[in-house]
Amino acid sequence: MSYGQFALLYDELMSDMPYDKWVAFVDARRREAGVSGTSLLDLACGTGNIALPLAKAGYQVTGVDLSDDMLTIAQQKLAAAEVSLSLYQQDMRELELPQTFDIVTIFCDSLNYITEEEDVKETFSRVYRHVKENGLFLFDVHSLYKMHHIFLNETYTINEEDVALIWHCFEGEKPNSVEHELTFFVKDDGDIYRRFEEFHMQRTYELEQLQHWLEEAGFQLIGITGDFEVKGSVTDTTERVFFTAQKKRA
Repeated sequence: MSYGQFALLYDELMSDMPYDKWVAFVDARRREAGVSGTSLLDLACGTGNIALPLAKAGYQVTGVDLSDDMLTIAQQKLAAAEVSLSLYQQDMRELELPQTFDIVTIFCDSLNYITEEEDVKETFSRVYRHVKENGLFLFDVHSLYKMHHIFLNETYTINEEDVALIWHCFEGEKPNSVEHELTFFVKDDGDIYRRFEEFHMQRTYELEQLQHWLEEAGFQLIGITGDFEVKGSVTDTTERVFFTAQKKRA
C-alpha cells in the first residue's frame, strides 16, 4: 500500500503522537536486555518521526518503508535536521538488507497493516534474519479492545484551517479487522478545497498467536506490556500492546 497524497498530510495529522515515548521504550528495553550495540532498523519508518529522534539519541538508524512518498518526506526532514541515515524502499514482508542490527522495530501499529497471517509470520522470519545474536525485536499493535470498542463503527473528524478530515471506521471482512475510509478536504493556494480519499485496512491478532509466531521464527519472548509501560501487564482497556523479543544465541 502506498500512502499517496496522505503522506503530505501525515505529519500534521499525527502531530500529537507521543514519539518521545517510543524512543524511551527502546532505551529502556535495550538497557534491560543488556544490549550494548546501537545499530537499529526502523521498519515502516514513514516520514521519520521515530527514526529521527532515535538518531539524535545516538542510535545508528536505518529506515525502511513501503511508500516512496513517505521516504521522500523523511529525507527532507533529515536533511533539514542535518542528520544522515540510510533509507530503503522495501516491503517488510520481503525484507532483504546486507547487514544485521542490534535492534529492529516496527512501531506506531504498522504491523496491523499486514492483514494475512502468513505474511505476519513471513515478516517475523525476515526480521529474525536481520537481528544480531542477543539482539531485540520491538513492535506494537492495536489491542483487540481498541479495534472493537474504539474504532469499530465510529466516525472521527478534524477541522483545521487548511485541512478537514472525515474518518469512518467499519468492520472488516477478516477477523479483528477494521476498514478506514478517509475523506480529506485540503485548501490549495487559491483558497479552493480539493477533495481526495484514502482507504486503509488494519487487522490485529490474539496475543497468543503473535507470541506463537515469534517463537516459531526463533525469537524468545521477553515481555508483553501495554501503552508504553516497560513493566506491567496488558489490561482489558489497553489500547496499544508492546512486544519485546530477543534472538537468543543458538
